[in-house]
Order: sequence, then structure tokens, then C-alpha cells
Amino acid sequence: MEYKDYYQILGVPREAAADEIKKAFRRLARKYHPDVSKEPDAESRMQEVNEAHAVLSDPEKRAAYDQLGRGYRPGQEFTPPPDWNADFEYSGHGFSAGEEAGFSDFFAELFGRMGGARGFADGRAADAPWRGDDHRARVMLEVEDAFTGATRQISLRTPHIDSHGRRSVQTRTLNVKIPPGVYAGQVIRLAGQGEAGMGGAAAGDLLLEVRFRPHARYRVSGRDVCLTLPVTPWEAALGAVVNVDLPLGSLKVRIPDGAQSGRQVRVRGKGIPGPKPGDLLLDLQVVLPPADTARARALYETMARELAFNPREQTRR
Repeated sequence: MEYKDYYQILGVPREAAADEIKKAFRRLARKYHPDVSKEPDAESRMQEVNEAHAVLSDPEKRAAYDQLGRGYRPGQEFTPPPDWNADFEYSGHGFSAGEEAGFSDFFAELFGRMGGARGFADGRAADAPWRGDDHRARVMLEVEDAFTGATRQISLRTPHIDSHGRRSVQTRTLNVKIPPGVYAGQVIRLAGQGEAGMGGAAAGDLLLEVRFRPHARYRVSGRDVCLTLPVTPWEAALGAVVNVDLPLGSLKVRIPDGAQSGRQVRVRGKGIPGPKPGDLLLDLQVVLPPADTARARALYETMARELAFNPREQTRR
């Protein structure tokens, strides 16, 4: 995917005010609108201009784009970092599927799931009672929170424009109760924490989409939790019962005899809890003790003489 410099497309500096962006868009729309333009690439250029304007005229999208895009050149190969917009709060305003259909893959990857636009198509007056929009944000949690539940303090960044048109990103902090059993992609709803209602109507809700931070031990897929379990050669060869430390305490797991590195042991129901708990997946890794003493070397030499084992012959069969 290629990086798009929306400022360059509209021909405005990064610090351009909202009025400058609007004027640049109107000027380019007159130049490239397919109904009036003589330019051979008018349709594709107009699509680019519409897309750039859609982002830079929206305070939320522009603030997110600004924090992501510095340091990239137009056309440069680009992959957005994982969860690049975590903890960034968006309102419910967005575009319909039809409007977004003409935009690029670059736009869809960054902004294509921000929710639909709100209007007054049912004939209600703009000042009539109207429930506030829901806001959305992606929050990063620890894997342990899914097992134990927790109360976490989260900080959300929200774009703001003052009365002079100056842009800034403000931060608000909330204490959020994380129920045990949450999984990646689940949405936690905080009632009344979205946009204020109009005409005395209720505020919208804040919808927090759960993601997990990378963990040194655990890898998560749905409610299943996978980890690498080191075992000794004798535990792998003879079988054993070993302790596995999990957020809810230690668990005894049986290692089957004859296990090899790379074998996976599944312990059902010991993943993330829930109505249907996930499984615990243990990737076995046989770890050799070092031959760093005379006694250890003697034991290895005895094994070499008496076991007569050549693993390379196994691969040739």
C-alpha cells in the first residue's frame, strides 16, 4: 500500500487552517470535476481530492492522520503500525459505504471502520431532542486482565478546535471496569460517555474495542491462549506432570512420554474464561542442560555411547 500525502494533494501546508483547506478543495474541484474538466485524468484526480478533503476537513481524522503520517513520502510503501490509533476517541460521524467506495485502500485501511454519518433525513429539526452520537475508541489491555478482570485508568485523545479554529488534541481520563473474560475485538459500552444529546436528550455511549498489548509469554487467539513451555529432555522422553503458571494460579499439566519440541499440548477450558472458555495451548520446547561441568559432560558421553541415537537418520526415512 502506498502512502498518500493529503496535504500535498490539496496543495496546502500541514498547518493550514480549515478555511484554507476548504478554499483549496473548491479550487481543485472546479479544475478536476469530470463534468467540466478537460484534464485527461480528471476523474482519478477528483477522487484523490475528495479523499484528501474528507480526511483534512474532519478534525478527528486529520488529528489521527497527522500523528501517523510524519516522515513518509508520497508513494512510499506504507503499512500502518498495529493498533496505530489505539486510545484515540472518534465520534460516530463517518461516511456511508457508497461514499467510501470511491476512496483508496489507504483510506479504507486507516478510516474505513469509523462508523456511519448522522443526518436529519427523517425530517426532524436540527434543534429537536436527539440522542448524542456514540463515540468509539480502541483500548490496549493486558492479557492478565482477561483472566482476572480489573479496573483500569485509560486516557483517550480527542481532537478539539477552539473558537479561533486552532486544532489541538485533548486528553480525558476514565476509570473503566474490565470484566473477566474479555477478548480481542469485544466492545465494552460505557453509557452516557459519548457525545452530548440535543434538546435535553440523553448522551451517547462510549464504545471501547478491546485489544491486547503484546505479551512476553502469552499469545491470544479469540479466547484461546498459547504459550511456549520449556521441558527437560527426561520430562519429554519419560512423560511428567509439570506446573504452568497462569494469571489465576499454577496449573498442573501432564506431558506425554516421547514428546518432541514443537508438539502442542491442549488443555481444554483453561484459556480466557467465559460462557465457553477458551483452551490453553502449550508449545513444548525441549531444553538441554549445559555440559558445563565434568559430571555433566560424563553423563552426555554415556548417553552418546549407550543410546546409539542419530536423529538425522530419522529424517532420511
